[in-house]
Amino acid sequence: MTKKLIVTLAAMLASSTAAFADASDGKVKIGILNDQSGVYADFGGKSSYEAALMAVEDFGGKVLGVPVEVITADHQNKADIASNIARQWYDTEQVDSIMELTSSSVGLAVQALSKEKKKITINTGAATTELTGKQCSPYGFHWAYDTHALAVGTGGALVKQGGDSWFFLTADYAFGYSLEENTSNYVKENGGTVVGSVRHPLATTDFSSFLLQAQSSGAKVIGLANAGLDTSNAIKQAAEFGIVQGGQRLAALLFTLAEVHGLGLEAAQGLTLTEGFYWNRNEESAKFGKRFMERTGKMPNMVHAGTYSAVFSYLKAIEKAGTDDADAVARELHALPVNDIFAENGNVAENGRMIHDMYLLEVKKPDESKEPWDYFKVLATIPGAEAFIDPAKSGCDLVKS
Repeated sequence: MTKKLIVTLAAMLASSTAAFADASDGKVKIGILNDQSGVYADFGGKSSYEAALMAVEDFGGKVLGVPVEVITADHQNKADIASNIARQWYDTEQVDSIMELTSSSVGLAVQALSKEKKKITINTGAATTELTGKQCSPYGFHWAYDTHALAVGTGGALVKQGGDSWFFLTADYAFGYSLEENTSNYVKENGGTVVGSVRHPLATTDFSSFLLQAQSSGAKVIGLANAGLDTSNAIKQAAEFGIVQGGQRLAALLFTLAEVHGLGLEAAQGLTLTEGFYWNRNEESAKFGKRFMERTGKMPNMVHAGTYSAVFSYLKAIEKAGTDDADAVARELHALPVNDIFAENGNVAENGRMIHDMYLLEVKKPDESKEPWDYFKVLATIPGAEAFIDPAKSGCDLVKS
């Protein structure tokens, strides 16, 4: 063997070893942490795990020459349980990034831990704007939607339609407070008033006392600042009290395709809502929806599609960075545009907010639906710059003044 050949082979081996070493532990490991048994099980749940697997498969199953693994766990909507799982994943199971994180208290807790551990989190299920506001992180990203976008979409539409007095029925934790605050601000900015609010426990089954307070307030709009089964149960029980028949409107401020399916078109028809994704909006989203349906038996909502996008974007960032080091990957996540089945011309701001268009939707009447899961009319596209808070006004200390 010639000296020149030996040197060339040694260089190739060194290059190969260095590339492999740039993916820590010889693999890239992603954790999908969410509610899989409680009120948000349909909202995200195990279907978000399937969306993550689809993204990995579509990426090719590897990045930087090493396999990509996805694991999942149920945090039971408890921040302490979520933090314990996340710590174990980071300390003993070599997890590189945690995503989905349905429920805002969980999202904030895990993002704070991940900042300490220098690990990437991408929230697709949590809603609070605090994730990219005062509690932002250089390693934290917020992908699918947030409470400000929901307020601009659903709240804005109803105020323009004459719904200028509001009473809020609010889930008693960080997400509910944030959704009520953002919507209240938007209502007031547009000339409306907020006449009152009441808070209910997460996963309550009896909304009667709360709905009676809302009904007696005389507000034109009752804003449901909750999600998942809480929203569905509130809508069902509101029908028993004849609230809509009495002339008041219900605003489902976080209501997705999954909850409409669970409630049924007969009960949900006419509701206005805001999502960041609708499977039947265009040809590309429909193709993804049908693939997702084959795996899960349901069509995706914005949390599922957002999780797919987050995982795929994370792997693209690792590939571009040439390493899974969190600092390098975070830089690439900020730099790379997002063009996929979820977002068109999306971009990540300095505070970690992925800015993309949102969609104002109306639930169809049963006779308007042409096929299974054909539930929505797209009333308007809300440009990302309008839907999300200006990063300079977010309160995040990462944003340059």
